[in-house]
Amino acid sequence: MFSAETIKMLIDGTADTLYMTFFSTVFAYLFAFPLGIALVITKKDGLKPKPVLNRILDIIVNVGRSIPFLILLIAVIPLTTFIAGKSYGTTATIVPLVIAATPFIARLIESSLEEVDKGVIEAAQSMGASIKTIIFNVLIPEAKTSLIVGGTIVIGTILSYSAMAGVVGGGGLGDIAIRYGYYRYQTDIMLITVILLVVLVQILQEIGMRIAKKTDKRVIK
Repeated sequence: MFSAETIKMLIDGTADTLYMTFFSTVFAYLFAFPLGIALVITKKDGLKPKPVLNRILDIIVNVGRSIPFLILLIAVIPLTTFIAGKSYGTTATIVPLVIAATPFIARLIESSLEEVDKGVIEAAQSMGASIKTIIFNVLIPEAKTSLIVGGTIVIGTILSYSAMAGVVGGGGLGDIAIRYGYYRYQTDIMLITVILLVVLVQILQEIGMRIAKKTDKRVIK
């Protein structure tokens, strides 16, 4: 149905989408993990209560999550150009993807860590465990399954964001859909890109859920 050139373009577009999704997820987690942990431990009943700091972090996360990605994508073009050297292309798109995903991931991490049984934390405290020990030896291991499920959601979200970046020449399948499906009215290519995006999300989510299920201590095997 398609020429060899079109098939190659779709394969390259899929590879670019996975490239953007993978690196954006990695970098976003590097920023979001400490932010999510800080949100948990600085709460009123946290390991190190700091209400003012917690409120500031909470506002930052809420504001970050409230900005539509397409608007953020355009608003941070100067920053993207400064960091990546240009405002378009797959590598440049990673910058706004990381900015958009970080507050979302931080909130998911906060939610996962708050699911940990308070009794387990109190037991660790009674044995004289430091805050660092509780975070890395109690909170994160106990919330592992929930964190993996959250990571699966994140990957699907970032992948969909990467498709939106096609509006400003972000590369990947979204860029192909805009250039050929919208500007050139080639609905067949548009349909294929949509199918590929759906398949990618389903595959990545299935992998993530399988990993989460294997780590869930509540699952009876």
